[in-house]
Amino acid sequence: MSSERKVIEEATRRVLLKDFLIQQSARAGFGGLDIQRTPMGTRVTLITERPGIIIGRRGELIKQLTQDIQNRFKLDNPQIEVQEERQPALNAQLMAEKLAGTLERGWHFRRAGHSTVRRIMESGARGCQVILSGKLTGERHRTERFKAGTIKYCGEAAILLIGKGFAQARLKPGVIGVKVWIMGPAAKLPDEIHVKGVEERPKTAAVELPSAEAPPLPDVPPAEATE
Repeated sequence: MSSERKVIEEATRRVLLKDFLIQQSARAGFGGLDIQRTPMGTRVTLITERPGIIIGRRGELIKQLTQDIQNRFKLDNPQIEVQEERQPALNAQLMAEKLAGTLERGWHFRRAGHSTVRRIMESGARGCQVILSGKLTGERHRTERFKAGTIKYCGEAAILLIGKGFAQARLKPGVIGVKVWIMGPAAKLPDEIHVKGVEERPKTAAVELPSAEAPPLPDVPPAEATE
């Protein structure tokens, strides 16, 4: 088997594994997935909002999930690690899933989009963007964007500093694609420079000084009233 075919099969397996875990962790809140090859096998890190639903009582559910992954995707000794997302409002994938669920419950897309952006920004994010694509109001496809704060679209900052999430809302008119981009509060842009040992001086109120070229006008007595 050629190396190109191996790369394609591995990428396809990862995509199918991600879709399978999204379905299995729908009630727990899927927040992300990381797959790494280790000398002991394959380590799968699953980020969820409520890890107890995935683990189950005495770890029964996670054992069954590990067995299903090994049989379905032929992974070498898979080991599933479940992590809790302590800041769900700053997780782009979680917010995309929540927004899709809100649309499926009948919320208007503008109300849902603005509410999601407001919740993300109130959690301390530096910027966020929500993109809704599909049949939002009529038979024609359209795209709506909701944005606040700072968002980078290209360069190294867009790759390293922007968290991206995608979900689908299945409605009667059709499927609506939901994309959420979040720049976290700890993101540092390349043009932001801080010099060590230099403290910012407190700003003082400006004092207006009389101009030397224009001397003050002399006091002029008021004109006497005429009868």
